[in-house]
Amino acid sequence: MVDRIDIYPTHVHDGYKLRPGQPLPFGATIVPGGLNFSIFSSHATSCTLVLFEKDADKPLVEIPFLDEFRIGNVYSMTVFDLDYENIEYGFRMDGPWDPKNGHRFDKTKILMDPYARVIGGRDTWGVKPDWDNVYQHRARPVLNDFDWEHDKPLETPIEDLVIYEMHVRSFTRDESSKVEAAPGTFAAMVEKIPYLKSLGVNCVELLPVYEFDEFEDSRPSPITGEMLYQYWGYSTVGFFAPKAGYAATGKYGMQVDEFKNLVKELHANGIEVMLDVVFNHTAEGNENGLYVSFRGIDNKIYYMLTPDGYYFNFSGTGNTLNCNNPIVRNMVLDCLRYWAAEYHIDGFRFDLAAILGRDQNGAPLLNPPLLEQLAHDPILAKCKLIAEAWDAGGLYQVGSFPAYGRWAEWNGKFRDAVRRFVKGDDGLVGEMAWRVQGSPDLYATRGPTASINFITAHDGFTLMDLVSYNDKHNEANGWNNSDGANDNNSWNCGWEGHTDDPGIVQMRHRQMKNFATILMVSQGVPMILMGDEVGRTQNGNNNTYCQDNILNWFDWNLVDKNGDLLQFFQKVIGFRRAHPVLRSRTHFAHSDYVGSGIPDISFHGTEAWRPDWSGNNQHTLAFMLSGDHAKGGKVHDDHIYVAINTYWDALSFGLPQLPRGKRWHMAINTSMSAGEDIWVAGKEPLLGDQGHVWVGNRSVIVLVGR
Repeated sequence: MVDRIDIYPTHVHDGYKLRPGQPLPFGATIVPGGLNFSIFSSHATSCTLVLFEKDADKPLVEIPFLDEFRIGNVYSMTVFDLDYENIEYGFRMDGPWDPKNGHRFDKTKILMDPYARVIGGRDTWGVKPDWDNVYQHRARPVLNDFDWEHDKPLETPIEDLVIYEMHVRSFTRDESSKVEAAPGTFAAMVEKIPYLKSLGVNCVELLPVYEFDEFEDSRPSPITGEMLYQYWGYSTVGFFAPKAGYAATGKYGMQVDEFKNLVKELHANGIEVMLDVVFNHTAEGNENGLYVSFRGIDNKIYYMLTPDGYYFNFSGTGNTLNCNNPIVRNMVLDCLRYWAAEYHIDGFRFDLAAILGRDQNGAPLLNPPLLEQLAHDPILAKCKLIAEAWDAGGLYQVGSFPAYGRWAEWNGKFRDAVRRFVKGDDGLVGEMAWRVQGSPDLYATRGPTASINFITAHDGFTLMDLVSYNDKHNEANGWNNSDGANDNNSWNCGWEGHTDDPGIVQMRHRQMKNFATILMVSQGVPMILMGDEVGRTQNGNNNTYCQDNILNWFDWNLVDKNGDLLQFFQKVIGFRRAHPVLRSRTHFAHSDYVGSGIPDISFHGTEAWRPDWSGNNQHTLAFMLSGDHAKGGKVHDDHIYVAINTYWDALSFGLPQLPRGKRWHMAINTSMSAGEDIWVAGKEPLLGDQGHVWVGNRSVIVLVGR
């Protein structure tokens, strides 16, 4: 029997046994007898591997890559007999200091591996770092020994999703969560899975969960004195590594297993996991920023630079990743493949995704290679891909994002139209008709599932604040209320902020129910924001990116305080899931192609079959969906009639006549008090007058015909 030749060293440095390594995969990989280290740099003149014992102040050893350890622009070597579980590593890169031409090499800096699968050094959330430490964010190798117990991505059809956008730390950080695990962690979130399941959502979209620097731009609030952090996580340090500070076991280096367990438990309960990924910029900032990784490894490759060597800032955060450079493009692909394969992630939402379609000079590409590769990648073939189809540089691509038959989009036009219509703005009936159909004016060739419909998201007002504030109140952020969007399309129902006035409180709850109902009866894929279902407030702050406090935390006392609102959300989500006619993969034909006697969709006004598109003062919209056309006529469902009245008086709506033997039943009436505002499927009361229905002022009714 012949022993393997690749387990024998060929060189020795300072007592450490070495041999030429494998250039792929990049990063640190466990191989027979040792660790293989591989890193790319096209402009460095030399590279040194720096090894530490875990948490040590000084390096254990520094090993230069020999010339024979470099293949092309990749430095790779195997180091034998290392303790995988007690080692940290980084690199020093030497090369030109020539900022005008894009080069910022500094061999005094120890640089983190861009492919690091585990990152130490910031193991506990919010613990102030030792700024004198020579190596802040420390790459570690990872053992892939987690027992998935037959788990796999769920592959739920996208039209059947109800997405819950949430922040891991915020979900359980407040003491009212009463979790047994460390609050604000992956482990604590596992304890709240029964709540998510009872709400009826079947997909969680997690704000960034990989390693980021919460101390980027950290400072005391000038208003409260509290420390302000980079709280949301849009400040990437390492794209491949789950955040240690989000793990109860992070101080033990077990964040990988803890996050995998969360995914496994969510899947066991029928809930998909989608990650918010931020490939548009990093935490290194502009030319005055820190050296963490990319800047010191190959600045000119990884970032978009002006002709004078400064950073393009299409992200609004100081730098922009050069994602259509082949090296960076491959890193993005490798990263997403890794999360899909090793963590069983079901989909990805791409922050400021329009940036991914810009060339190295910032110009939009007609055929962006990264977006095309992601759409056709074999490993990502079953993953959902969702774009935030705009960026901070002014590129707005809602409806025109390069889709390649795969990409869906956050539909900002749905959000804006529904907000304006519900608060009573004029001239929106025609646009609303497009939006409730899944925006065929935007996605004519892509189908309704290209439209991710939402009213609120992490960026902006919560649903409660949308009906409680006319203006933003961001003073606590420390920017004199200059940050955050000004075009909120909100209405405070007659009083700015909190009030105990029963009439205003009632109207606010009604408006929230209106929003929820319209969202759930519209074609497309609905997304709701964490806490909207219980009336979570940010006290009018529409940009809580820096707030690690009750402005972001889920207050679990609201579950009881606003129990009527929670029950409404549970039932309206249940209503959507009970009716396949609300979840079409194709746009309506506006015809009766199954011979049922009524078309698949029809629009109405206060008179049946007579929609009023005539003027700017219309505040009503009604439409009927034929259950005989559900799923292209392949599935039978009830007929559904929706009437929206955003006028300040109640109005009578004439009802379309149903086919023989069917009668209208009241499913939802947002003008009614709790208990009569929404009914469980199968128990909807029969409508007394089958010819007309009164729709209260600023309210929505939904009827089912069976």
